[in-house]
Amino acid sequence: MLKADIKLDAKGLACPMPIVKTKKAMADLVDGEILEVQATDKGSKADLAAWARNIGHQYIGTIEENEILYHYIRKCSNDINVEKIFEYTISNEEITERPGVILDVREEVEYAFGHIEGAISIPFGELDARLKELDMDNEIYVICRTGKRSNMAAQKLANAGFDKVYNVLPGMTAWTGELTKNI
Repeated sequence: MLKADIKLDAKGLACPMPIVKTKKAMADLVDGEILEVQATDKGSKADLAAWARNIGHQYIGTIEENEILYHYIRKCSNDINVEKIFEYTISNEEITERPGVILDVREEVEYAFGHIEGAISIPFGELDARLKELDMDNEIYVICRTGKRSNMAAQKLANAGFDKVYNVLPGMTAWTGELTKNI
C-alpha cells in the first residue's frame, strides 16, 4: 500500500463508525499528514470522501485490495473544523404526516433488509449520477441509518438546486414504523 503517516483500522465497522473513528484520528494529525483508513464497509468510499470535503480535508482516493478499502485523507488545517450541519431537519414521525418523497441514501443491502414503504433508494455514492431521477418540485426527506450520510446528501441536493430538502433525524436506527424488505 501507499505510505501514510497514520493507519486506522476500521474493518468490520458500519456507518457511522468509520467516519467517527476517522474524525478522532484526524484530530491527532498535523497539517499535511496523511491518514490511511482501512475499511470493509463499501459505503465508506462515498461517506469518507464526502465527510473529508465537508470538513475541508483532502480526500486523496481509495484503493481496493482483497475486499479491503484503503482510503487516503490528507489533513488540510490545524484549525478546528466544524462539520456543516444541514439546516433543515425533520423528525422520523413528521415524514409520515407530510406529502413528499422519502429518499433513502443507505447502501443497497441496508435498504433491502428494511426500508420505509415507498422510499426511493439512491445510495449516497450514486447520488451525483442519479440526481435527474428526483423531481425538484417535491419535498425530499433524506434518510440514512443515523443522519450522517443523509446530512451530506441533503447538502449535496441543496447545492444542486433542490430547495425543498430535509434531513431526517435521527434516521432508521430510531424508526418505529413498518419496514418493507426486498430480500
